[in-house]
Amino acid sequence: MGKVHVFDHPLIQHKLTFIRDTETGTKEFRELVDEVAALMAFEITRDLTLQDVTINTPVGESTSKAIAGKKLGLVPILRAGLGMVDGILQLMPAAKVGHVGLYRDPATLEPVEYYVKLPSDVQDREFIVIDPMLATGGSAAEAITSIKKRGANNIKLMCLIGAPEGVEVVQEAHPDVDIYLASLDEKLDEKGYIVPGLGDAGDRLFGTK
Repeated sequence: MGKVHVFDHPLIQHKLTFIRDTETGTKEFRELVDEVAALMAFEITRDLTLQDVTINTPVGESTSKAIAGKKLGLVPILRAGLGMVDGILQLMPAAKVGHVGLYRDPATLEPVEYYVKLPSDVQDREFIVIDPMLATGGSAAEAITSIKKRGANNIKLMCLIGAPEGVEVVQEAHPDVDIYLASLDEKLDEKGYIVPGLGDAGDRLFGTK
């Protein structure tokens, strides 16, 4: 079963408080989401493999460390996932970015794929699937399925906030995928919103209703 990692770093928790606050406007909300995404990326990449490389410093030759192994790919789930990408790219500018678009079928309420675009070297990359909210878990699970169908075999899920119900859905569908959260909240309400949550992440990021 994939592990659930909840980051308790003081800076992440401090900034998440202001992200939740209804008084936080669109501009500041976007900036804070970028900042928390960058801080989470710092934590999520802690287990990347290193290798020794030989370089020349201004003083002489040195054996130093560089990231080895699989390259990184970021896959935001449209549209709210886009709000976290820039913050992560600040730390990992060489990462390639794919996209997964899903909509909810009004009859079945199940997520349906309408757009998937990934880097061509899927099998050679470690992918981080990105969405601010892990609520029911349906969209995240379907996005991961879409990526796996195209050959990805090393995937992590990164969300600002998760509900226990969504975590359970993803774990059951994809027991090989670790989940990374800034907060694991209490529950979902009757409308499927995370409690206490932060409202609709897409609307708050893009100023829509």
